[in-house]
Amino acid sequence: MTVQNSATTPAAIAIGGHTGGTLLAVLGVVAFSLTFPATVWGLDGFGPWSLVALRSVLGALIAGGFLLALRVPLPERRHWGPLAAVAGGVVLGFPLLTTLALQTSATSHAAVVVGLLPLATAAVAAVRTSHRPSRRFWLAAGAGAAVVAAFTARQSGGAIHSGDLYLFAALLVCAVGYAEGGRLARLMPGWQVIGWALVLSLPLMLAVAVLALAHEPVRLTAHGVTGLLWLAAGSSFAGMYVWYRGMAAIGIARASQLQLAQPLLTLVWSFALLGERVSPAAPAAAVAVLVCIAVTQKAGN
Repeated sequence: MTVQNSATTPAAIAIGGHTGGTLLAVLGVVAFSLTFPATVWGLDGFGPWSLVALRSVLGALIAGGFLLALRVPLPERRHWGPLAAVAGGVVLGFPLLTTLALQTSATSHAAVVVGLLPLATAAVAAVRTSHRPSRRFWLAAGAGAAVVAAFTARQSGGAIHSGDLYLFAALLVCAVGYAEGGRLARLMPGWQVIGWALVLSLPLMLAVAVLALAHEPVRLTAHGVTGLLWLAAGSSFAGMYVWYRGMAAIGIARASQLQLAQPLLTLVWSFALLGERVSPAAPAAAVAVLVCIAVTQKAGN
């Protein structure tokens, strides 16, 4: 059975157009930039394991509804392994590790560290494929990593805290999930990749939700419920949907340029929604990482 990659067909591109595709990609970046503030809100009402499990369960129900309504056929058997990698990295690993990190790390701090995700994804993709980035790319990537390492050390007084370990682990597992998802997106529409990954994770995450809710206290606060709903509907599914549709319309390289603004947007949300005091070092480090990533784009990554 061959799954048509409708996300890259002329009809799909015509629907979005250049302007519409840019708007969709921008909406995706905005959705992703709200993930950390929404997580902090979610932790106001739920424990970390409950929050991660419930966002995945709700996201899977939404994705499953779309897949059923559109009568999308099951992926080929050879695709289930990569889908499991996407589920492990994007659906379970990254949300859980960043949620644990945000219990002790400020949102602005996490935004800067996770700003390295595009570089980490490119590095994993280079290992998983025959593509080898240029020396200029690796120099820029190394500079970006050095900026984040220096920022982390400065913020933590020279010591590595548990929150930083969670964030760096989150970078690794999410990079693997993104790289595998990118490979699958050549064979099926990107929204179906995240949709099937969510559905695949549903049995496990449903069991985790039952166990977590039995052991972690729940307070149905306005912030807690709003954060959970956004993480499930906005970050886990809708954000991915508009992001991949935007990439199909304007191209991966052009869309990637838009994602460079994501850490800076998260800094804005951390101040506006959470009232966090943003250290002057945070936006400076975010801009430095942005410059490094922009160099990697020019270097043909």
